[in-house]
Amino acid sequence: MVVISKLNKSFYDFSKSFYPIVLLNTIDKLFEKIIGKRLQFHSISNNFVYSCQLGRLKHQSITDADVTLTYFIWSGWVKKLSTSTLAFDITQFFPSLNYHLLPLILDKVCFDLKVLTFFKNYLVSRKTKYLWNNFSSSFCNVDVGVSQGLALFLILSALYLSPIFYILEKHLKNLKIPISILSFVDNGLFISQHKSISISNVNLFYSYNIVFTLLTKFGLVVEHGKSEVFYFSRVYGNFNLPLLDLSPLEGPILLPKNT
Repeated sequence: MVVISKLNKSFYDFSKSFYPIVLLNTIDKLFEKIIGKRLQFHSISNNFVYSCQLGRLKHQSITDADVTLTYFIWSGWVKKLSTSTLAFDITQFFPSLNYHLLPLILDKVCFDLKVLTFFKNYLVSRKTKYLWNNFSSSFCNVDVGVSQGLALFLILSALYLSPIFYILEKHLKNLKIPISILSFVDNGLFISQHKSISISNVNLFYSYNIVFTLLTKFGLVVEHGKSEVFYFSRVYGNFNLPLLDLSPLEGPILLPKNT
């Protein structure tokens, strides 16, 4: 199957190819992987990707997230602290990205103007035509944006979320809330350490409130139903763990999972 994609003039400038362009699916994916690797190299070299963002990025894999979380838990135990974590998920993250905001974020990373122009049009107003033997379809819209299967989705999603985490970090510091953050593409994890789990819950609540507000301003929504709280403690015996009440934020009352 041959896919004829009618791309805009900006892609012509970016790839120095011809217009309209005829691509096989495999060639299209190859171009996207090349562009994605260059975007990652440039973004990470300029320290734009927030350090907490892990998950299939260059030198920032899920394994790194496991090691980091394990380090937090064990170092807390050495200090006789319990570690509390609050995990949250962003609803329909990839279809919800604001494609008008994305080029503005790329501009902050100091990409070339041609790259910015390319992304202003590449993710929207695209059309595709399919050929099969003697059959030729009419052009149809393929505004899939940053779909999860796209080779560019990892770096584009990381770049989109980076400003949110930088703003979040600043708010937490100003409010003197001792919270650490880990991010796995469209999932996030707050980590709080304290001798009192109740105090950790207060820190987790305020952090959740801030990120909920920030994500809303960026056009994203937290999926409350997937939020979970975990406690990692070396305290033995039967005792009642406090609930984490997110109902003031239109969220659920989370039952703790003791680990």
